[in-house]
Amino acid sequence: MLVLNDIYKSFPKADGNPIQVLRGLDLTVETGEFVTVLGNNGAGKSTLFNIIGGALWPNRGKITLNDRDITFLPEHKRSHFIGRVFQNPQMGTAPNLTVAENLALAYGRQNRKLFNRAITKDLRRIFAEKLSEAGMGLEDKLDNRMNELSGGQSQVVALIMSTLRPPQLLLLDEHTAALDPQIAKDVLDFTCRLAERDKLTVIMITHNLQDAIDIGDRLIMLDKGKIAHIFAAEEKKALVPDDLRKLYHIP
Repeated sequence: MLVLNDIYKSFPKADGNPIQVLRGLDLTVETGEFVTVLGNNGAGKSTLFNIIGGALWPNRGKITLNDRDITFLPEHKRSHFIGRVFQNPQMGTAPNLTVAENLALAYGRQNRKLFNRAITKDLRRIFAEKLSEAGMGLEDKLDNRMNELSGGQSQVVALIMSTLRPPQLLLLDEHTAALDPQIAKDVLDFTCRLAERDKLTVIMITHNLQDAIDIGDRLIMLDKGKIAHIFAAEEKKALVPDDLRKLYHIP
């Protein structure tokens, strides 16, 4: 479904020498698969997501999504079929607009004919139904501005915005890392319910070792711009966090 082949990405330094971040990375993700990603700071996780999402282009290599070459497709065009939720609850939403207005923008982005239309009663009903699934009372906050919501509520809205119509690929960029533990668990539980119900293809970056073990079909560990370890579903079940901690300092 998603195939990254021999991806290289470097950034120039002040002295003119490049910093190599991704070094011939290969990755294949199957349709409907939920993959968790671990790695030290500087391992290339964020660069990987920026390459897939189109915020960056690789220096070398090829990316295909459902047999379509998207290697150099602009980010705004990929946003029609790749959803992304960021670590910062304010990213990906318009903080001064209401919840309903943010959802309408996302709905319009996926349905170009509706982009400039008013928020009808039918749309409000659809949005309220989607929000109610999270169990946070957000269906009663359609007219609240985004900057009036808690971090967890904002992430739920951002998640729903990315999945109003199921994307071909959903990128979760440490989307619970900035939340309190219980709220993070609630948001993650909601994420998993959405992924399972809509059979979403998901890649999730996390620093939580237990979440990486418990969630998803496969776990990959990045190190120095390459995939250093891959754990399939059965292998993941046998892991404990200490197993992964030992791998964080890969020689």
